[in-house]
Amino acid sequence: MYKYTDEEGIYAVKLARTAVKDYFRNKKTSPENVPEKFLRESGVFTTINSFPGKELRGCIGFPEPIMPLYEAIIKSAVYAATEDPRFPPVEEDELDKVIFEVSLLTIPERILVEDPEEYPERVEIGKDGLIIRYMGFSGLLLPQVATEYSMDSLEFLDHTCLKAGLSPGCWRRKGVEIYKFQAEIFTELEPEGKIERMEPG
Repeated sequence: MYKYTDEEGIYAVKLARTAVKDYFRNKKTSPENVPEKFLRESGVFTTINSFPGKELRGCIGFPEPIMPLYEAIIKSAVYAATEDPRFPPVEEDELDKVIFEVSLLTIPERILVEDPEEYPERVEIGKDGLIIRYMGFSGLLLPQVATEYSMDSLEFLDHTCLKAGLSPGCWRRKGVEIYKFQAEIFTELEPEGKIERMEPG
């Protein structure tokens, strides 16, 4: 059961691209007729990939619902283009060589277990994204990452530890908090082209 329609997904991706275009024009993005769901606080990630080839060019977002969704999309898109520390900022003349992908998130839910060895069986590949928090460190991987890299749930947990700057297997430590969330993912098939729902599995 989807929360967002295909039309709402298309709106989200177009808004992300518009936000980055407006950033280069020193213009504030002020969308009109914002759909009702986008006025509610929600988590979101914007991913920018090269085209063709789909190499990651930037990915930043807000896992928690701390601002209206439309505002979170605008900010995450601009941050993904300009502030992802793993990559140089996207240049304006690159916009016709990248595709935008927006992941609309559910509220993260902590996975509670009696034994850490239960974590892998509580993670559903192709459905769940993960957040790991431990002693001030935090790492997040979107659901599509596990399927794109053919990870099983144990590998997915290990790679989320690495994303947090921790060692693989950190999820077995006492005091580690692990959360899972789901995402509805919409992506351009080519720059400014058709936008489709992407099934992470």
